[in-house]
Amino acid sequence: MVQKYQSPVRVYKHPFELVMAAYERRFPTCHLIPMFVASDVVNEETSEDGSTQKIERRCALDVDAPRLLKRIAGVDYVYFIQKNTLNRKERTLHIESHNETFSNRVVVHETCCYSVHPENEDWTCFEQTASLDIKSFFGFESTVEKIAMKQYASSIKKGKEIIEYYLKELDDEGLTHVPRWSPSSHSLPLSSPTSLSTNQPELGIVSLTFCVFYVADKLDADYIKRYLGDLTPLQESCLIRLRKWLQETHKGKIPKDEHILRFLRARDFNMDKAREILCQSLTWRKQHQVDYLLETWSSPQVLQDYYTGGWHHHDKDGRPLYILRLGQMDTKGLVRALGEESLLRHVLSINEEGLRRCEENTKVFGRPISCWTCLVDLEGLNMRHLWRPGVKALLRIIEVVEANYPETLGRLLILRAPRVFPVLWTLVSPFIDENTRKKFLIYAGNDYQGAGGLVDYIDKEIIPDFLGGECMCEVPEGGLVPKSMYRTAEEVENEDIRLWTEMIYQSASIFKGAPHEIVIEIIDASSVITWDFDVCKGDIVFNIYHSKRAPQVPRKDTLGAHGITSPGGNNVQLIDKSWTLGQDYSMVESPLTCKEGESVQGSHITRWPGFYILQWKFHNMAACSATNLPRVDDVLATLQVSSHKCKVMYYTEVLGSEDFRLVCGSVSLCFQCTCCFSLFYLQKQTWRDHLTHTSSF
Repeated sequence: MVQKYQSPVRVYKHPFELVMAAYERRFPTCHLIPMFVASDVVNEETSEDGSTQKIERRCALDVDAPRLLKRIAGVDYVYFIQKNTLNRKERTLHIESHNETFSNRVVVHETCCYSVHPENEDWTCFEQTASLDIKSFFGFESTVEKIAMKQYASSIKKGKEIIEYYLKELDDEGLTHVPRWSPSSHSLPLSSPTSLSTNQPELGIVSLTFCVFYVADKLDADYIKRYLGDLTPLQESCLIRLRKWLQETHKGKIPKDEHILRFLRARDFNMDKAREILCQSLTWRKQHQVDYLLETWSSPQVLQDYYTGGWHHHDKDGRPLYILRLGQMDTKGLVRALGEESLLRHVLSINEEGLRRCEENTKVFGRPISCWTCLVDLEGLNMRHLWRPGVKALLRIIEVVEANYPETLGRLLILRAPRVFPVLWTLVSPFIDENTRKKFLIYAGNDYQGAGGLVDYIDKEIIPDFLGGECMCEVPEGGLVPKSMYRTAEEVENEDIRLWTEMIYQSASIFKGAPHEIVIEIIDASSVITWDFDVCKGDIVFNIYHSKRAPQVPRKDTLGAHGITSPGGNNVQLIDKSWTLGQDYSMVESPLTCKEGESVQGSHITRWPGFYILQWKFHNMAACSATNLPRVDDVLATLQVSSHKCKVMYYTEVLGSEDFRLVCGSVSLCFQCTCCFSLFYLQKQTWRDHLTHTSSF
């Protein structure tokens, strides 16, 4: 029985001559058709005026079939004959192809035609038909017939993609127009863009002939569908070439196709860029013995008890599901108890386990599972999570994961996001790849419980109990890491965390009657001032003031992106003793009393431009009212009283109003008008809201 196939008319929105120039780019070799070996021109004819050219050639395919199949077939190469007729005057290209090998067993015949679009002479049409008649093929007639036609139908799409690829290449080179043929142009050499000195057949006949004589190709197609997912011909070609390059040049373990594919996808299948980051990652894995991490890494007990993350079944797409209760995690305690390196090692082990679970789920579900879903519960998140060494550790972890585990996050569900979330998001989002950020879904309050929430992505039966579900979740509940588990000063003496803390934090001594003050100039209203300080000795009171007048800064100002900030140091006073509270300056937040040993993180959304003064002053139980401001004359008298000395280490940062509005706006949009992050709401919150952002470690 003869099987016939006719492809739909394909339209290129480009002139015929330009399409022919792109077509010719495929020859004499085309890296997008790796199975093609060579061709010999059997006959060539050109009309006197140069308008018509006919070429007949004999082409060879390298059939990468198992040795047994080659022995049965008795061939190493498959040959076929192709005849091309280019009519430049009529603007048509006719192609006829038929097989030479096994012509007594199988008859393959194909015709193709490129022509001008009937309604638009600047467009080009392509039509393709083929027939297959398998008379006998070693007892595999029926099977080969079905495989061949199915594969042929799918390969038709490849031809268009290849032409589009070369059209884009021409455009990148600045070639956007090829003149039409005229009687005076017949003297052009045959190598000109409008000549057809082709040495390869049309892709359809290549694919069809290849399918007929290589039954094992079905295994390759099944492998791609089963383990890699949908790939275009160009993507397949990139994967094959990059894998081959690694086999030829890389010394060490060759990664699996799934792993290579992640790096290609991360760089939009740009071979050079993907090769660069993949090689860097392979070197990194070798240096840090990451391939053996799951066998060698054992989580310390403090992580088992206080790291609030763990694997939990899978989502509706079969992706492994990881749950992280970030709001319940004591990041500062974990960093102080373990150090940044141990935390990073633990996160890497989570990613390695994720890769293992993806492979496992691929086998279970019978389809490619190449990434996982992460559910992050932010209930409990507050300003203490903005402890700068902790943020620095987080940013480093993000950087390492982004570089070495690209395209592993399929979806990120952020639940119960609190008011402080935009501040944290503003800090970390620039370090997250844009493609990764597009996978984030954010829910405020209990929005995740309704339509469009968790039930859209996770089966109801496995929603964790702490989110209102019925499934018990074994993720630790977290809590504060006991100080007794903190490492001693000697243990952290040579670590980056201590050096980095000393580098970005400034220290100040505070005496009775002599506070420490810094000034920040705000140019754009609705900017966000954030602070992070530790009370190392004594008890202090923290205040924030606003003034339209610029205080007298005792030393040279430091110009920042959002204004001027007075330099740190010991006992800098900025509020002039002649100023009157309520006239020259005003208190914008209620005083906050902080005890020795406390770590305080907070933020203030500015309502007016001007100068904001952050003040740390000595706390006295019998202190006077806020109008009795400290006087510089009192300093000399109090310097001798050591019991009246306090010490703080602090860090401040200003988030620009434009960036913060953008974050709040995008988050509000995600919350569908139920978001409690709106700028108006944040401006209305009181200082007492910030009391919840204070914690003692």
